[in-house]
Amino acid sequence: MAARSKARKRAVDVLYEADVRGRDRRALLEERVADGHPPIPEHAVRLVEGVEEHAGRIDALIAAHAANWTLDRLPDVDRAILRMAVYELLWADDVPDAVVIDEAVELAKALSTDDSPAYINGVLGAILAAEVPTS
Repeated sequence: MAARSKARKRAVDVLYEADVRGRDRRALLEERVADGHPPIPEHAVRLVEGVEEHAGRIDALIAAHAANWTLDRLPDVDRAILRMAVYELLWADDVPDAVVIDEAVELAKALSTDDSPAYINGVLGAILAAEVPTS
């Protein structure tokens, strides 16, 4: 697995754990970085901190584009994947959009339900179409 793919997986792990335990994302991230087992790559730190910084906007976008689902009804891991991917799509300019979406879909294949990869692909595609101007 490539370094950035591992970092995305670790970011999803932290986001998921914080969500299901009702923990502060940054505090949990600091604990995981200090623990160091497994290590938290710098890109994972960037993703979790970015999700925290833009949490309100990210959740609003997911809620607006998650057809027939509320944010709370989404599977916990799907919510974590979507939050990470939306941050990376809209605020991480060094990663191509197609790569972000593909990585999110791959994480959903590995971590979630059979329906999740297509659903996550659709939600991210809708957010991208609505938020990123075309040239």
